[in-house]
Amino acid sequence: MTKLPFPFGMNEFTTQPWSFEEDVARYRDLGVDAIEICEAKLDPDRIEEQMRLVRESGLGVSAVQPLVRTFFGSAMVPEPEAPEARVKRLAQSLKTLAPHVPGSVFVTNTGAPPKGNMRRTMDETVRYLKELCPLAGDLGVSLSLEPLNPTSVNTESAIWTIEQAMDIIDGVGHPAMGLCLDYWNIWQQKDVCAAIRAAGSKINVLQVSDWRTPYSAADRLIPGDGCIPLHEMLRATWDAGFRGACTVEIFSSDVPDSLYDRDLSDVIRFCREGLDQAWTGET
Repeated sequence: MTKLPFPFGMNEFTTQPWSFEEDVARYRDLGVDAIEICEAKLDPDRIEEQMRLVRESGLGVSAVQPLVRTFFGSAMVPEPEAPEARVKRLAQSLKTLAPHVPGSVFVTNTGAPPKGNMRRTMDETVRYLKELCPLAGDLGVSLSLEPLNPTSVNTESAIWTIEQAMDIIDGVGHPAMGLCLDYWNIWQQKDVCAAIRAAGSKINVLQVSDWRTPYSAADRLIPGDGCIPLHEMLRATWDAGFRGACTVEIFSSDVPDSLYDRDLSDVIRFCREGLDQAWTGET
């Protein structure tokens, strides 16, 4: 069987019950190529030590999920409330972590639109990203904007399609600004594969899981266990020119059959097998 041509990545939310140290050690032993670091798992007093573990492991760093990654409030990270304070916190994450992850990408999103004002939220997101992109570029990293699934609109995001994200990215107009493709979030949009190909070189993060009608806002499946057309979307992403890590990002909270209750080493193995099969069209 032809294997997935992208490096195999793992987002730390997928292994939420493990510590940061367990993630690094077990990912390496399980043949993971790249880690997507979640700042929420880091100890602010031990960042130097923890980042050294990543370097020594040989894992690449495909992306970073900052502790505060939206400019307006979100259900997942409601504090601080003021957009200016959130921008300041994101800038702090860049300054703290970027020196340890050269060339990596920090994922962002709009946050929930105040009073449903999506236009204001998108316009101000452009302004905040214009402020942060030069900092990211100077630090040797990039930013990535992630459109979220419609289930997250008004709680986490004001955008839910690739085209909406590209409008913001084009409005920012900076080389350090790119697009985060999370298949779980965008697979239901119209002509998704054409939109992926049209995004082309702007894609700088790829996240994958699978879909069933969710029991909660944090209910995702192992790739190949749901109904996302992974084969077609992976091929479209390859055609778009993306060659970074294909990173599994799974949330599995408040569901009756949580993947977090399973052997997480097996979950990682099944994710790799599912992606290999999806690439060849065998799922």
